[in-house]
Formats: sequence, structure tokens, C-alpha cells
Amino acid sequence: MSIKDTQINENPWQTLSTETRYDNNWIKVEHHEVINPSGNQGIYGKVHFKNLAVGIVVLDENFNTYLVGQYRYPLNHYSWEIPEGGSPLDKDPLEMAKKELKEETGLTANKWHELGVLHTSNSATDEKAIMYLATDITIGEAQPEETEILKVKKLPFYKFIEMIEKGQITDAISICAGFMAEKWLNKQNI
Repeated sequence: MSIKDTQINENPWQTLSTETRYDNNWIKVEHHEVINPSGNQGIYGKVHFKNLAVGIVVLDENFNTYLVGQYRYPLNHYSWEIPEGGSPLDKDPLEMAKKELKEETGLTANKWHELGVLHTSNSATDEKAIMYLATDITIGEAQPEETEILKVKKLPFYKFIEMIEKGQITDAISICAGFMAEKWLNKQNI
């Protein structure tokens, strides 16, 4: 079967069986026996996320933004990122983004703009991220979770974009949100 033979929105995959191989409060790992688009039997692994990801680009009145630095266990290295977190599927993602921003940086924002949606690695996971721009900032005290040792860095927004362009920021949500915020700001002539 070729792409010509199938409608663009039709699913060319057939699932024969699904087995959960790992399950915790945040993710479920599934093993699928499938018939692939070429008609052959195969396997597919899927990581299902039980939360939405939320990411926040902060912009203060002087066009500074705030990054969060932390050691990322799966990558085995330190990472600079925008403030991010998880939003349970039954919660309002904007309210959870506000909570994450306050928790990780101590900041609150009076104005919020949704920048867009991202699927972080759609060949292996169904994780979905919603990215926001937060402005009209008030500074407070951070309250990170017990598993987080965070460093907050304030820098000009253009330096954040430079860090992305130089490969100093590799987090997918941070990269996408940074460029989407830059595009939005350009459209606003800001």
C-alpha cells in the first residue's frame, strides 16, 4: 500500500495487540504488535504521557526572560529551559502553567497568551505540550518540588534566542516556544 492508495487522514497501521510493559503515575510504556503500512507484521513501542506538558516564556517590561537550570536525569547533563511542568489531563493547562511558573521561579504574570501546541517526539510518544507567553510580571519566591534543584537565570530575550541558535538550549519545548514567542512579538511590532 502506498501513500497514493490511502487517504491522508486514514490510519494505514493495524494494531494486532497491545501490552503494557511499564506503568507509573506519569507514563505508560506499551508494546504493540502491528501490521505496518507496507502490510508486514512488526512491533511498535509507545510511551503514553498521563499529563500535558506546559511551557512558559516569560517576558518582563524590559524584554528580559527567565530560564530554569536543572540536571536532567534521562539526559545525564545540566539543561537550561523555560519554566515547564505537567498538567493533569482533567485540569486547565493555563492554571497549571501559572502554578508551575510560580513554583519554579517565584514569578506571577497578569497577562497570558497561548503560543501553540507541540508534540514533543511523535514517533515514540503521544506527549503534547502547550506553550504560553507570560507578561506583566510580579516577582515572588520560588517553591520548587523536592525533586528539583533549580537555578533561575534572568537574561535579555534576544540572549535566550541566541542560546537556542548556538545549541546551548536543546529542550524541544523551550526551542519551539522561544521561536514562537519571537514570531508573535514581531507580529505585534514589539
